[in-house]
Amino acid sequence: MDNQQFKTHNSKLKTILVTGCAGFIGSNFVPYFLEKYKEYKIVNLDLLTYAGDLANLSEVEDNPNYLFIKGDIRDRALVEEIFKEHDIFGVIHFAAESHVDNSIKNPGVFVETNVNGTYILVDVAKNYWMEAPFVYKEKYQDCRFHHISTDEVYGTLGDEGLFTEETPYAPNSPYSASKASSDMIVRSYHHTFGLNTVITNCSNNYGPKQHDEKLIPTIIRNALHGNPIPIYGDGKNIRDWLYVLDHCTGIDLAYHDGKSGETYNIGGRNERDNLYIVNKICSILDEVYPITSNKVIQNSKSNIQNYKSLITFVQDRAGHDRRYAIDATKIENELGWKAAENFETGILKTIQWYLAKYNV
Repeated sequence: MDNQQFKTHNSKLKTILVTGCAGFIGSNFVPYFLEKYKEYKIVNLDLLTYAGDLANLSEVEDNPNYLFIKGDIRDRALVEEIFKEHDIFGVIHFAAESHVDNSIKNPGVFVETNVNGTYILVDVAKNYWMEAPFVYKEKYQDCRFHHISTDEVYGTLGDEGLFTEETPYAPNSPYSASKASSDMIVRSYHHTFGLNTVITNCSNNYGPKQHDEKLIPTIIRNALHGNPIPIYGDGKNIRDWLYVLDHCTGIDLAYHDGKSGETYNIGGRNERDNLYIVNKICSILDEVYPITSNKVIQNSKSNIQNYKSLITFVQDRAGHDRRYAIDATKIENELGWKAAENFETGILKTIQWYLAKYNV
């Protein structure tokens, strides 16, 4: 859409800079947020790396309260220009390199984007909103910087216990180390400068629009095409799974009602190991789209009897954390958040979305 049109459309609305919205979580968050809050405009700053796709935001591209800007969060001049031109009143920062396998192959990219990019964003916000440490400019008293992070910063758990907001950081991959570093930068801007910040650390998200490289889309895609479904190691790595729209409601609450300087863990209370995940997806596919209805598999003339027969164990990932699980008590008790989906309801909705994506 025309940039001038966006600027002049109802100038009384407050504009929020939301980064990385062409990715998985951001592209679910923006339609939800624009539908719920008519008093906001959203500027989406996204570099459109391989993990971003504007098609994920097709339902909002004509919304007069939405503007996409292609650019890099590491580009200070661009970020400063956006703050000035659009008079930014808040930041919700999704943009990040997030795939652990890629961080093992190329750690430097994760440091550049997740650490340096976050530093530039929070520093520009501080300079634009504040006159001096702990002194906000009168117009910007309510401005907030919300940083989206991950439970992986806490490291790995044994068979028992949960990550809380007080759990010491112990990142085990270049990805989680870069996110831990960005968390600390945001934290420091609150304690040193008095910047109004909030951090949310979420468990593993799943749902519509997730990139093909992630576990659940990989399982569904390979099953539908009759290809081997790769599962790392023995498949007993455990994650706490959070449906993406439940994550969006948690972000909403933390941004609006969270206490300045606080961290809130958002988890689904849905611990499942990878073996359960793959077997559950295969069982659902056997019911809703059996092998006998799968034209791709039938045309290949293979002898596949059911989707579970495609499960293949592969060499484990280097430094693969065994278990993550979040205690979401703080956000539940203090902000009234509650996940609407359990894993069984959420995964069915997710599979149905991917079946539609693949025209099944």
